[in-house]
Amino acid sequence: MPSHIPPVIGQVHDEQGQGHSTRKKLFVELERELGRPVVSYFTSLTHPVTIDDDDADVIEGVLQNLDLTDGLALFISSHGGDGLAAERILNKPVAR
Repeated sequence: MPSHIPPVIGQVHDEQGQGHSTRKKLFVELERELGRPVVSYFTSLTHPVTIDDDDADVIEGVLQNLDLTDGLALFISSHGGDGLAAERILNKPVAR
């Protein structure tokens, strides 16, 4: 954003666009409080994107790089999609 625009406008723009920076601090704090990794999956509010089978593969890739000894906090926000893909996502941590 141009420098003459107040920072709060940039913050509102990030929040509206679901920018990573709007949640990062909260997830870092949650991880510390819960004592376990926090993984989040958000689909777009502005584009017609929903959960599909490829998403389970992506989340599996993320989970393979985490120490899940103490568990996992998984946040999913989606406006629908393939129910079987959502079930695969939920079963990934259990299968490990």
